[in-house]
Amino acid sequence: MYTASDLKKGLRLKIDNEPYIITEFNFVKPGKGQALYRSKLKNMITGSQFERSFRSVDTFEPADLREKKMQYLYKEGDKYCFMDNESFEQIYLTEAQVGDSKNFLIDNIEAEILLFEDRPIGISLPNFVDLIVTEAEPWAKGDTVSGATKPVKVQTGYTIQVPTFVGEGEKIRIDTRTGDYLTRVKG
Repeated sequence: MYTASDLKKGLRLKIDNEPYIITEFNFVKPGKGQALYRSKLKNMITGSQFERSFRSVDTFEPADLREKKMQYLYKEGDKYCFMDNESFEQIYLTEAQVGDSKNFLIDNIEAEILLFEDRPIGISLPNFVDLIVTEAEPWAKGDTVSGATKPVKVQTGYTIQVPTFVGEGEKIRIDTRTGDYLTRVKG
């Protein structure tokens, strides 16, 4: 059990049987009366945010959250299938739960699936992923108006700006947190 004095930014707690994370936190002591803990909370399932004030006597349940390493298998309709490497159990995440990570999902990639009371609610990919360029326009020498970058499409369908020397069929490393090109990869 958490008390109001345990509240801080980044703390995950359970309110009304839903997981929330504190995104902002302030301690307020008015001239008269009881101290207040003002916080902004974000629902970890729906993404909705709201502000709430708590008194020092309030208590909170910790959110039953855990991460589990799973392997991406395939996409079926608007659902993404992941498999537990130990039990071989398969779970499905919706497109909303996967979010922008869908741009970097390749077969058999390992991901951390965030579970709330054994229900999947989110995904964390490795920081870097290597993808193959499937479409790249040829670059004309002297064409530097675009800042020496060009758009290419990778095997997942994601379009990214890369230096002009990157060609079709090459493997590139992408930062999954920002979606930016990092370097070419040999092999």
